Amino acid sequence: MPPASVLLVDDDRELNEMLIEFLSAEAFRVVAAADGAAGLQQLDREKFDVVVLDVMLPVLNGFDFLRRVRETLSVPVIMLTARGDDGDRILGFDLGADDYLAKPFNPKELLARMRAVLRRSGGEANNVARNIAIGHLLLDCAILDASIDGVALGLTAAEFRLLESLMRSPRRTLSREFLTERVLGRRLLPTDRSIDTHISNLRRKLGA
Repeated sequence: MPPASVLLVDDDRELNEMLIEFLSAEAFRVVAAADGAAGLQQLDREKFDVVVLDVMLPVLNGFDFLRRVRETLSVPVIMLTARGDDGDRILGFDLGADDYLAKPFNPKELLARMRAVLRRSGGEANNVARNIAIGHLLLDCAILDASIDGVALGLTAAEFRLLESLMRSPRRTLSREFLTERVLGRRLLPTDRSIDTHISNLRRKLGA
């Protein structure tokens, strides 16, 4: 199998060089872009398995970049935010980010989160599992999306995994701890509200 490809969008040159060296040693193919506009051009040229995206970018900031990406692509996106900035984190999830990591961070943690989203968006969702239909709602495992009466919901990878977990466990209560591990690939920490934001976004897309 070819190595997983990563688009790194960050204007911190030293960070980019460090991550390229580190991730390349872990068998990833890494392409770096120094601003949001350059990152979009890279996405137009080729397909990537995961995007690591900084919030504070020149030319086109991370939020505007993510808005543009989510118009056409469901590629997993991990956002890099300022430490303790809950506003950036929540807005990123609202716009379709799959996970976030606060700067400064340990590159090994970024690697673990990348592997988690890749495992769930590529390996787990593309397995032999059949589609699920409940009422007018259809979960399509082939395209990693869901639809209501044939109208696609435009789910992110995390939202798809969340809805899949719920639809495969009807009439069961799933804890935040279970969903955080199942959907985001990590243990729930006391201050982590990521799964709550994903549920809120999913409710909004499902509607009444």
